Amino acid sequence: MRPVYRALGALTTVGLLASTLTACSARSPDPQPAAEALAVALGSADFSGVPLADAQSPEVAEVVQEAFRRMGQIPRTHTLASIAADETDQDVPTATAVIHTVWDIDDTDEDLAYETSAVFEFDGETEQWQLRFDPQLLAPQLSEGGYLAARHTTAERGEIHGADGQVLVTNRPVVRVGLDKSHLEPDLWEGSARALAELVGIDADAYAERVAAAGQKAWVEAIVLRDDADREIGNDRIATIAGATVQQDELPLAPTRGFARPLLGTVGQATAEIIEKSEGSIQAGEQVGLSGLQATYNSTLAGTPGTTITRNSATHEVQDELFSSSPVPGTDLELTLDRELQELADTLVADAQAPAALVAIRPSDGSVLAVASGPESSGYNTALLGQYAPGSTFKVVSALAMLRAGATAETAVDCPATTTVDGKSFKNYDGYPAGSLGRIELREAVAQSCNTVFVNAGAELGAPALAEAAAALGLTAADSSGAGAFTGSVPSDSSGTELAANMIGQGVVQSSTLGMATVAASVAAGHTVNPQLVLETNDEPEPADTAPADSAAAPKGNSLAADEAEALALMMREVVRSGTLTLLDDLPGDEVIGKSGTAEYDADRNAHAWTIAAQGDLAIAAFVEDGSGGAQTAGPLVRDFLSGLPR
Repeated sequence: MRPVYRALGALTTVGLLASTLTACSARSPDPQPAAEALAVALGSADFSGVPLADAQSPEVAEVVQEAFRRMGQIPRTHTLASIAADETDQDVPTATAVIHTVWDIDDTDEDLAYETSAVFEFDGETEQWQLRFDPQLLAPQLSEGGYLAARHTTAERGEIHGADGQVLVTNRPVVRVGLDKSHLEPDLWEGSARALAELVGIDADAYAERVAAAGQKAWVEAIVLRDDADREIGNDRIATIAGATVQQDELPLAPTRGFARPLLGTVGQATAEIIEKSEGSIQAGEQVGLSGLQATYNSTLAGTPGTTITRNSATHEVQDELFSSSPVPGTDLELTLDRELQELADTLVADAQAPAALVAIRPSDGSVLAVASGPESSGYNTALLGQYAPGSTFKVVSALAMLRAGATAETAVDCPATTTVDGKSFKNYDGYPAGSLGRIELREAVAQSCNTVFVNAGAELGAPALAEAAAALGLTAADSSGAGAFTGSVPSDSSGTELAANMIGQGVVQSSTLGMATVAASVAAGHTVNPQLVLETNDEPEPADTAPADSAAAPKGNSLAADEAEALALMMREVVRSGTLTLLDDLPGDEVIGKSGTAEYDADRNAHAWTIAAQGDLAIAAFVEDGSGGAQTAGPLVRDFLSGLPR
C-alpha cells in the first residue's frame, strides 16, 4: 500500500517543490542567511544561531524536540526551498521562507515530504532578520503543544531454508517469563526476582537490579524459553513464585536450541548500538538478527516494517494521518545445509571438552552440508572463522607442491628422525614408526606423516610454490560461502625456518575447519572447489576480518588438475589403509581417503587436533582446539560422522 498523503495546506511530495528567490528591499540585508540557519537548526534543535523575535533559543529547542520526539530514529532533513521579501507597506519588513522537510521512512522511495512557511521580520536596531517562531513551521497545521508520532507495524520475518527446501528456521512457540510488579508489594520485588532468576538460571543480582529499576507496575522479562516438549521449566513451577508470569509468543527459531546456532544466529530486540548504527532503519522494540546469518542478512529476512505517522494535539488527540505504509514481508534465506547431516554434526561436537568444529562439503558442487561448532566455542563460529595451524593435514598441500615440482607418489624421499634448518631442529612426532624412517616413497611419507621429508623439501620448493598449491586446493581463495567465512592463509614470502614449519602446517600458515574441508573436497572432486553455503541473495555479507595483514592473496588462474587430484587421493588412501587413519578403513560404502594432523602451539605441548577425509561425494574436516593428536581426538569425530550417515 502506497503512503497516504492528506491535503494539509502546504503538504506536498518531493517532486512538486518550486524554489524561488525574490530580491529583498533595499532597506534591509538579504534574509537568506537567516533562513538557511533556520533549516540547520531544525535538524539539530540548536537555535543559538537563529535570531528570534519573540522567544528564547532553549524554549524553541524544547518545542522542536517535543514535536519530533515520538518519531523515534527516523532520519529527517530540512532544506530551504525559497525565501522572498513580503510585498507590503508595513513599517517592519518581513520575509517568508519555505522550508522543505523530508522524513526518510525506510529503505524504499516512499518518504513523507512537506513544505512549511516561516516568517522573518527585520529588526532595525540589531540589523538582523529575526524568526517569528510558530509550531506550524515544524509541520503543517501543527498546533501549540502538538507533535508528530510514528507507529511501526512489524513485517513477517523470512524463514531460513536448507537443502531441498527444508525449513530450518521458522516461527516457533516460546514463553516469555518475567515478574509483574503490579501484582507485588515493593518489599517482595527483590525476593521474587532472585527466586525467578535462580529457577531459570540467570544472574540473580543483575535481574534484581533490573526489576528494582523498572516502573512500579512494569512487567520485567527474565528469559525467553522454547515452548516445546523439551521445555524443563513448566508454568506450574513458575507460578509458585509471587508475581511471576508467562506470556505466549513466537520467535524465529531452529529445530533445536543447538542446531547450527553459531552459524544461524539469534533474533531478539534491537540493542541501542544496533539502532544507532542503522541510521533510522531500525526502531526501538524491533526484532532483529543479533548474530550469525540472522544478523548478516537481517535486511533480507526482516522485510520492511509498516509505518503510520499522525499529527497529534497537545492533548494526544490524533488530528490527521500524514503517512501510511503496509509492512512488506521478509525474503526467505536459502542455504545448502542438510538438516540431518547438521543435526549429526552438532551431536558429535556437543561433548567436546574444548572448542571444536566439523564441516561437511559435497565436492561435486561445493555445497556446504554441515557447519557445527561445539558449545565450548561459547557461541563463536569456530567452523567458519577460527584461525588455526592445520598441522599435518596441510601436508596434502605440501605434497601437491612436490608433485608439481616433478615428484610422484612413488618418488623415493629421505625421512630421517630429525633434521635441521638454519639451526632449528625438526623431528617426527613421538611414536613415529621406526620402519618408515630412511629411504621411503612419498606416498608412505604422507601415510605415516613424516615431518622431516616435507621440512627438507621447503627450501627447494620455495614459498610461492606452496602458496600456489594452497590456492589450487581452494584454501586461500576469496570467500565464496556467502557467510563471511575465513578459509586459509598461506604467505608467499616465507623462508628459512618459517617456510620449513609452514610445510608441516605450523609456522604461520592458518586455516579454518571450512578451509581444510575444502582441501579434502577439491581432492575428491578432481578440481578446485569453491564452497557455497548461502544461495543467491541481494545482500552481500562483509568479508571476514580475520586474515593476517601479511597474508598472500590467492594466485589467480591456478586450479587443481584431475591427475594431480588423483595422485593426492592415492596418497590419502594410503593414510587410511596403512597410515595414521586406519580407524576409517572399515567403514561401509566407498573407499575413504584422509589425512590427520596435530599442531603443537605452546611449550606444554598442547595441540590442535585435525582430521580431513572424503568418501564418495562427501568431504569432511573435524577440528578440536586441544587434543592428544589428530587421529586420536579428531579422527573419531570423522568416523562417527561417516558411520552415522543416513544410508
